[in-house]
Amino acid sequence: MTAAVTSVPVSAPQPAPTRVRVTQARVIRSEWIKFRTLRSSWITLGAGVAGMVGIGLLISWATNNRWTHMDPIERLTFDPVNRSLTGAFLAQLAIGVLGVLTVTGEYGTGMIRSTLGAVPKRLPVLWAKLGVYAVVTFGAALVAAFASFLGGQALLGTHGVSLSAPDALRCVIGVALYLTVVGIFAAGLGFAIRNTAGGIATLFGLLLVLPGLARALPSSWQQWIVPYLPSEAGGNVFAVLRDPSTLAAWTGFAVFCLWAAAAVALGAWVLSHRDA
Repeated sequence: MTAAVTSVPVSAPQPAPTRVRVTQARVIRSEWIKFRTLRSSWITLGAGVAGMVGIGLLISWATNNRWTHMDPIERLTFDPVNRSLTGAFLAQLAIGVLGVLTVTGEYGTGMIRSTLGAVPKRLPVLWAKLGVYAVVTFGAALVAAFASFLGGQALLGTHGVSLSAPDALRCVIGVALYLTVVGIFAAGLGFAIRNTAGGIATLFGLLLVLPGLARALPSSWQQWIVPYLPSEAGGNVFAVLRDPSTLAAWTGFAVFCLWAAAAVALGAWVLSHRDA
């Protein structure tokens, strides 16, 4: 008896999978894809821009309409640049919330594990997220600042000023810088706290609540505390008329940057030393 021999086709050897080296540029590209493909990112950012421009135009129009009824002291301290840029205080809410969500959203869904599995060294993820969000925020805030200023000055009529007025250009660019640092500050807290509610509460506690609490302290203490708080120091970069007890424009902005750097450093430490 002879056994039938069945020939088994031999498949051609498969090429070894190509290993793609993880670089900072590739991590940045992946973070940009994440950001631009989320509809909520653009909705929140758009709300911040619309709020800033809308509030600036509304206040400028209202000021011009009631000019003849304004108190003489109010006219003496009138700052047309500040009137048109008032919407920045509303815009920081949207930008701060989005900065926290950019980080904590991944922790909430568990996607951060996939991200860190693809980028084991971890810190490149932090730099990529901060870089992408900072560039997008600065671009959007700069457009909003110019729109608020130019539109607001037009609505102020004869009470408005041009971009060549003293400190006007510095204030317009300063608004964009301030909002960008708010976003970085928020993202740093997001990495440190890893919880959306906790991150947002901490951010606005430091920006909005802490100055009010500090002003309840004895006046001899306030001069050593209030000027160095985040929003008090950072807000000077887009202020024309300042209290003499506050920091100079760029000195205050540098202090604000130190606050943001401290939040980022804490976030980097937590990201490097704690499991996702």
